[in-house]
Amino acid sequence: MSIEIRSFEPSDTEAVVSLWQETGLTRPWNNPYQDISRKLDVHSELFLVATDDGGLVGTVMAGYDGHRGWLYYLAASPSRRGEGIGRRLVERAEELLLDMGCPKVQLMVRPENGGVHDFYTRLGYEPFDSWTTGKRLISD
Repeated sequence: MSIEIRSFEPSDTEAVVSLWQETGLTRPWNNPYQDISRKLDVHSELFLVATDDGGLVGTVMAGYDGHRGWLYYLAASPSRRGEGIGRRLVERAEELLLDMGCPKVQLMVRPENGGVHDFYTRLGYEPFDSWTTGKRLISD
């Protein structure tokens, strides 16, 4: 396996959006192109892709607000699951966050994506009860 983890490049955009759509990460109220554009303005080095022989096979978008880190858009190509791509992306994102002084990282999993619970547990993530709420400030 010749998986390379590197920073996102604008030429990756179509492959990234396609992977997000294939893996069910996109939502009608979130324009993935806008999400990419916004991420490139804030800690763009925390937007990672996994490639194999030039083909995109995974993504993760991380953020850090000075208090805690967050992981978003973790995706591995369905045909490549079980090869450690997601694990490697998470580990690299955690390394970058740690280098920034980030003491804790969290993520949200949609209820319909419960199949990933074991994956995150194996990576040392612990579930906790929380009420997550949000408010859209800009409509895409």
